[in-house]
Amino acid sequence: FGPIFKMKRVGFKGEIISVYKFRTMSPYSEYAQKQMIDENQLDEGGKIKGDYRITFYGKFLRKYWIDEFPMIINWFKRQLKLVGVRPLSEDYFSRYPRDLQKLRIKTKPGLVPPYYVDLPVTFEEICDSERKYLEQYFNKPYRTDIVYFFKAFWNIFLKGKRSK
Repeated sequence: FGPIFKMKRVGFKGEIISVYKFRTMSPYSEYAQKQMIDENQLDEGGKIKGDYRITFYGKFLRKYWIDEFPMIINWFKRQLKLVGVRPLSEDYFSRYPRDLQKLRIKTKPGLVPPYYVDLPVTFEEICDSERKYLEQYFNKPYRTDIVYFFKAFWNIFLKGKRSK
């Protein structure tokens, strides 16, 4: 019930890691995720339609990514890298195409996702964005992460692109 909690996520080599975040949903919301998806379906961008689990202050924390700050603990623990695909719940991970699942677990998840470079809208576009990033990353890892970091920074802070 505290302000910081751990969520189980799929990490490098498919290992389950605990990712730290500020609480933006009511306690135990993670356990209702599959039921929420089954009942309400996902919107065009892959988020749960009409997700009532988000608290009033959670909307603010999410809008300005304040809820993500505790993930720096995972970065210090070397479970996450600065740029990379987001760590996903097992249920959400299972919804990805098998080939993309295999690519995702070949590297550590990241704090800054490629999502903010390409700005995809649909779930298929998100998958394509991640696939494109991962293919470039496996070819030229340092160059890819530097380019993606600065492009994401540009889109987020100078163009004002935000997640919904």
